[in-house]
Amino acid sequence: MRSRKQSEFSSLRQKAGMTIDEAADFLEVSSRSAYRYEDGGRIPRLALRTLREHTEKQVDSSVDAKFRFIDLFAGIGGLRLGFQAVGGHCVFTSEWDPGAQTTYALNFRDNHPIGGDICEYSANPGKVPEHDLLLAGFPCQPFSIAGVSKKNSLNRPHGFLCDTQGTLFFDTAQIIAHHRPAAFVLENVKNLEGHNGGQTFGTIMNVLKNELKYHVQYRVISSEPWVPQKRERIFIVGFREPTDFDFQALKLPDAKAGPKLKSILQPHDEVDPKYTLTPRLWQYLQDYKAKHQAKGNGFGYSLFGPEDVSRTLSARYYKDGSEVLIDQPGKRPRRLTPLECARLMGFDRGDRRWRIEVSDTQAYRQFGNAVVVPVVEFVARAIEPHIRKAIARAEQTPAKPHIVPVITRPDTKPIAAYG
Repeated sequence: MRSRKQSEFSSLRQKAGMTIDEAADFLEVSSRSAYRYEDGGRIPRLALRTLREHTEKQVDSSVDAKFRFIDLFAGIGGLRLGFQAVGGHCVFTSEWDPGAQTTYALNFRDNHPIGGDICEYSANPGKVPEHDLLLAGFPCQPFSIAGVSKKNSLNRPHGFLCDTQGTLFFDTAQIIAHHRPAAFVLENVKNLEGHNGGQTFGTIMNVLKNELKYHVQYRVISSEPWVPQKRERIFIVGFREPTDFDFQALKLPDAKAGPKLKSILQPHDEVDPKYTLTPRLWQYLQDYKAKHQAKGNGFGYSLFGPEDVSRTLSARYYKDGSEVLIDQPGKRPRRLTPLECARLMGFDRGDRRWRIEVSDTQAYRQFGNAVVVPVVEFVARAIEPHIRKAIARAEQTPAKPHIVPVITRPDTKPIAAYG
């Protein structure tokens, strides 16, 4: 999916962290006019200058940042929040989903527009700014991995050139190969490690270690010590040069001492009745669970109280909420509200407030696809000293160029990747 060219009005209002309607109010024009500006319609010069001046006051340039990073497959910015917290400055963002772009733009008063389809940048990685750290929560797509012997018999190359073609990891690897950042942090679902009998993960690690020549470690971390949710994710950390960072030796907080759901739930009288399940849906879920229990299966809804820790929140939560239903006074349970989801994922936490201006359906999808922010903050604090050391070494001894062969993707022209 290719994103259309963004209007200057759209770029400026996103940098200022405004919705279209908020920009209309600020400029004292009708919403209809603002939506026309958004689509590229002519905007009066005075209004454009007013918006530009306001945006310049809002944007934090972070000139004293400890390191520069890019945010790929950014979602709503969970990885970014974690690394901003330790002094990083984001210089580039890529996220193709319009709803996620909306939420991201509202919550980051930025110095750059949000890039769309990652393929545009992996095909021409020079369009991505120089950076010290690459962050990517790339989706896990099935890799089509044929045997090396078969590829050789067809006179086809193997490894980086085709084992990951057609996947979004391919795009991430292209950008790493070109820019050779001091470090990267990749995030994915726990099951990536065992996908396709381990072949998928083996291919990823082969590319990162043997073909891109990074020193790579990984670890699966559960979110229970930080939020009342059992959510396990794999974090892959790579450094261009050797380092004394030891991911496995990193001591995690005690999960048993973690918070319970009461810490993120809104008072009962503040929750809109629309989040309570309808009698028909509640009956369906009960019948569905009973049917599978009779067969010895564990499928069905999960009900939680204030002293519990929830299951993993998924992107399908908008459908029926069955994986995390909240017990409440009355006959029927309810879904979590979007605000409670923001708290459960660590976006709305402490002094940080998270703006949610999209529909409930969009919000549930966004939080279900997100990372738990306090987990990222923990990882970021652990590796930040090593990032700074890596940058200092790179400044003293520039890295030798790393060249990979011409990489052809089925839907693009051949390109060469250089570092």
